Amino acid sequence: MNTLKKTALITGASKGFGFALATTLANNGWRLLINARNAKALLKAQRSLEKTTEVIAISGDVRDEIHLVQFAEKLEENKWALDLVVNNASTLGASPQPTLLEYEINTIHNIFHTNVIAPLSLIQKVHPFLSANAMIINLSSDAAVNAYEGWGGYSASKAGLDHLTQILGKENPTLRVVAFDPGDMRTDLHQAAFPNEDISDRPLPKETALPAVLELIQNTEYKSGRFAANAILINA
Repeated sequence: MNTLKKTALITGASKGFGFALATTLANNGWRLLINARNAKALLKAQRSLEKTTEVIAISGDVRDEIHLVQFAEKLEENKWALDLVVNNASTLGASPQPTLLEYEINTIHNIFHTNVIAPLSLIQKVHPFLSANAMIINLSSDAAVNAYEGWGGYSASKAGLDHLTQILGKENPTLRVVAFDPGDMRTDLHQAAFPNEDISDRPLPKETALPAVLELIQNTEYKSGRFAANAILINA
């Protein structure tokens, strides 16, 4: 990669897909601004990533507007411009997942705040620090386009995020704004979706989702839109 002095902001970067992406970018010279809710896990990730690159880590919940403002403050303080923003932080909601008629409305509010409102709010706050032709990646899911029983809260939020992403791309043609569907992954969120099942047959993030998103980042032929990991790997 030609990534000298490039900078990425990744939410939910202490584990899973977020940490796998952060590690690869760090190993290729990217500076990182990362977050996670669990301060201890984030510190562990920061110490690992600092072995190869410059890292700023801010623990907090993406639903917290004060927390989101801190990203902009750090960018201004360090005079960093962002080449990449990855809205990876997500919540499944209840586990096991109830039907929509049984879903607690407060939990639905939390799902939509975390998965839809927070990504937009973060983009609004860091928008002044985006470099020319910067890329924004919003983590989607196949549940955004397929109606799975029991997935109503999460699915609806990811469908909303997809649509928001498409509009944001049309309104900002100089940016690459994409919704990325990583496919099934062996992560804590996926395990929460299937609490009584063995998900060891699902691929780790580094096995399929990571190579696909790196192709998406590096190949500028991918413009704004929605892309699934499997399709990207086939095309590559």
